[in-house]
Amino acid sequence: MNDSDVSKQIDQMVKFIHQEAEEKANEIAVSSEEEFNIEKLHLLEAEKKKIKQEYERKEKQVEIRKKIEYSMQLNASRIKVLQAQDEVVNAMKEATAKELLTVSSHHYFDFTHHDHAYRNLIKDLIVQSLLRLKEPSVLLRCREHDLHLVKHVLDSSAEEYAEKANVDAPEIIVDENVFLPPAPSDDNIHEPHCSGGVVLASRDGKIVFENTLDARLDVLFRSKLPEIRKQLFGQVAA
Repeated sequence: MNDSDVSKQIDQMVKFIHQEAEEKANEIAVSSEEEFNIEKLHLLEAEKKKIKQEYERKEKQVEIRKKIEYSMQLNASRIKVLQAQDEVVNAMKEATAKELLTVSSHHYFDFTHHDHAYRNLIKDLIVQSLLRLKEPSVLLRCREHDLHLVKHVLDSSAEEYAEKANVDAPEIIVDENVFLPPAPSDDNIHEPHCSGGVVLASRDGKIVFENTLDARLDVLFRSKLPEIRKQLFGQVAA
């Protein structure tokens, strides 16, 4: 083989190597392009998923906030309704309390039919209190305004109790030093007051039975409140 043949053979080998290198480079370029596109697609999908998750999270927060705001508005409306109902019930109780004053109002010296009715009520309250306490000796307190009425029915109250309880007549000591507060008026609207009735206690003070008109009104309203609400508002409040 002469030099010319060797040179041709070398040129062919170089061309072949260049061709192989170019083909390999093209393969690498195509493969890299494909891997880049795949990676780009993965990144794009991951970012889209992240954006979607963030949107769903914020959307959920908005829904939760709306539900909270609706619940707060609903509760506020319910509170306003309950407050309005309470105002109606309290107004009714206040009106009833004013009516109690007409029951317990009386005169010192001339007994009217109205005064006799309250005197009999005082007697019934004393007897009821004695039956609750069942003590042989009790302390009784009343309004100073009612003192003469209480003294007037004291003996008959003790006798009636003794007959009903089948015991000896109890000793009833009327406290003439400490009286129940006076009836409410425009002058003492913020002061303690009593619309009438009595408070009895055992001699040692351990047992006290408050049988004033105000206390009985409170008990009545507490026990009848569901019924009152149903009559007024057509439902029984919880």
